[in-house]
Amino acid sequence: MVVDNYIPERGDAVWLQFNPQSGHEQAGHRPAVVLSPSSYNGRVGLAIFCPITNKVKGYPFEVRIPDELSVSGAVLADQIKSLDWRARNVAFICKLPSEVMKEIIQKLAAILNVYT
Repeated sequence: MVVDNYIPERGDAVWLQFNPQSGHEQAGHRPAVVLSPSSYNGRVGLAIFCPITNKVKGYPFEVRIPDELSVSGAVLADQIKSLDWRARNVAFICKLPSEVMKEIIQKLAAILNVYT
């Protein structure tokens, strides 16, 4: 669903254009989860995202998405990106459960050596 006044909110799963990319980064038009709050995203025009893959490999920084949602696969919590969401044609898919968001944040905290 594309809505002109939509501002991505933390916990939203969205469609997003990841190109250009480099090396092992995810590329193309794919789903992602929004990590930053709408207050930041709307004001700055950027948002912080992690891509979602449907090729689940069991890597330690993957966070599985429950099967009953409109998006499937796993969040790649170690591939955090700050992107211009307007320029990358963001479109809302669904809201991820708070338990999934908590696990993503915990994995990010481990990567950054920050304990919440």
